[in-house]
Order: sequence, then structure tokens, then C-alpha cells
Amino acid sequence: MAELTLDGVTKVFTEDDGNEIVAVDDVSVDIEDGEFLVLVGPSGCGKSTTLRMVAGLETVTDGEISLAGRRINESPPAERDIAMVFQSYALYPHMTVAQNMSFGLEESTELDDDEISELVDDTAAMMGIEELVDRKPADLSGGQQQRVALGRAIVRDPEAFLMDEPLSNLDAKLRATMRTELQRLQEDLGVTTIYVTHDQTEAMTMGDRIAILDDGVLQQVGTPLECYHTPNNRFVAGFIGDPSMNFFEMEVDGERLVSDRFTYPLTADQADAVGEARGVTLGIRPEDIGIDPDGNADSPHEFDMHVDVVEPRGDENTIHLTFEAGLDEPETFTATVSGLRQLQAGDSVVATFPPEAIHLFDADTEQALHNRSLDIPEATEQIV
Repeated sequence: MAELTLDGVTKVFTEDDGNEIVAVDDVSVDIEDGEFLVLVGPSGCGKSTTLRMVAGLETVTDGEISLAGRRINESPPAERDIAMVFQSYALYPHMTVAQNMSFGLEESTELDDDEISELVDDTAAMMGIEELVDRKPADLSGGQQQRVALGRAIVRDPEAFLMDEPLSNLDAKLRATMRTELQRLQEDLGVTTIYVTHDQTEAMTMGDRIAILDDGVLQQVGTPLECYHTPNNRFVAGFIGDPSMNFFEMEVDGERLVSDRFTYPLTADQADAVGEARGVTLGIRPEDIGIDPDGNADSPHEFDMHVDVVEPRGDENTIHLTFEAGLDEPETFTATVSGLRQLQAGDSVVATFPPEAIHLFDADTEQALHNRSLDIPEATEQIV
């Protein structure tokens, strides 16, 4: 177990025509000993490239990667004391489960056969696959193969784990089960872990902290709730959360925001946060919008709306709302309500945007000017 540090890590690929592509741009993050960090972002954002640089499968163009206080930029993968779990499992098809799990120990340690066999048996029991050790990968289900791949990494007792979307090939129910098992396993082992995913549900539910990348640039590092409730910028606010945060482009007019659809009065604190900005984006999460099918819009933070589409999800309903009814392609936004509430397309409702629940972003820089009221013990780490 050890602390893992990325300091200004950059990766530039050069194409055949000499054009340079910056895949990872000046990423810095400290991962504490035993911490579970989830690296999340859209496809092509540089998260897998970052992981591969830590593993030694890609060279580092600039910056430094250190593990347990030692620089590992130039160390070959076999000497980094890091175990990696791949999306494709990467098991040897001609070997049994036991042989797959023991192969790395046989090649990289001086342990004798009895010691290796004992380690494999103990790890197989931990992973619940002790009855599968004599089978080959072709005889295993996807979930069983993933357990073998995890067991192969665990048996080495490395200083750090790297996991590159290890659950993406599993069905939804098995993924949910494996998420829980992985969390318990990592907590029991206490091994420093970087887990790469594009699935924000995995990021929110699994990580001690999450690091959000976009176009190779680190946008924010913080706990899942910090990134959800106090995003650094519009990208983070829109990426984290499902359904996504609603955004409305507004102009600043004194202590109120105006658009061609509605006017929104600001509190004194919100007006101070906006400062000299002339254009802002008002953001509000779907679950923060109040919906009253029988109310009247008699408050400056209440608005008459029309229900365009209702998406039942069982425990809740996602409601798509529009300011104007009857349009062929209405501009909609979303709200979530209890699944027991009965709303239908075409209904008229009153939507409330509570002042304490809104977020404000600079229209030019997209940086957060004001986040919703929330009492979080530790401030989110800011990336500037």
C-alpha cells in the first residue's frame, strides 16, 4: 500500500502528419494510501490514457508519477508493483483459473509452488471462486471471469490497483452486485486504487473521491457529494447527475436574471456572487424543482408550466416540462417527482425554483459563481 501522486502529467500523441494531440493535459492529483479514487469522464476524455501512464503502458510526455515516494516514469511495468484489471478480463484461455492467478507470481517472485498454491487458494476463497480453480475461462460466465481477473490482481499483493472499466461487460444486475463487492473488497484490502469508468453511477457510489476529466483536463477532484452539490463549473454540474442538471441562459439585470421565457429575482448573496458578470447560466437539478398540479404561480420563483412527456421509473417519475404548450419541438427541461404522483402529458402545473437550490455559472468562462446552499464539512478541491 502506498500513496500515488500525479504531478503535472501530460500525454501528447503525434500523428503521422506531425499534428500533435494532447490527450492528457497537466493532470495533478494526490491519491492517499488506501484511497479509492474514481477517474470519470466522457469517452475520449483521457481517463484510460492516464491509467495506462500510471501502469507504464504509455510513456509520460511531461510531468511526474510517483508511487510510495519514488518516481516511476521510467520504470518498466513489471517493476512498478502495480496490478491492473482490464475491461476485457485478459485471461489466458489455455490456462485454468488457478494457473491464470498463479502465473504472475511464478514469473515475478521467488515463491515456491506450495506458497503460490496457498496464496491462490486463499484469494480464490476470498473471491468466492474456490470451486472454479480447475476450470478454463471458456467455461466461466462473465461475472466469474471478472472475479478471476480481480483475484489475479489481488494475489500479487501490489502497492496499487488500477481498474479500467472492469464491470462494463456485465449485465446491469450483476454490475450492481459487483460494485458492492468491489467496495467491500477494497476496504478490506486497503490498497490504493484508481478506478476508471464513464458510468457516473459507479463514480458516485464507489469512490472515496472522484476526479472528473474533460478533453484531457482535470475539472474537479472531490467527494461524490461535493462534486454533485458544489460543482466547479458547468461541465461538472451537467456531467454528474442523472437526469442532468437543467440550464437556462440568462442576462443580468440588477438583482434579477431575465430571459425571453422568465425572470428570476436573486437574493442579495446571489447578486453579490454574480458581481460584474453580464450573462450567467442558471442551473437547477430536477429533484430540486417543486411541482404543484393545483397551484397558482403567485411567487416570483414560481412559473406556469406544461407537461410534455412523463417517464415512469417506478420509484420516481421524470417529468419533461415546457413553458409553452402545443409546440412541435418544445424547449423542455426536467423535474423528478415521486412515482406515486400521477401526471400526464398535457397537464398544466406550477414549477418552483427555490432560491436556495439554484446554481449560477459565468456564461463566458462557465465557472461556478454560486452553488446551492449546502453544509459540507470539507470544501471541494478547486482546479484552476
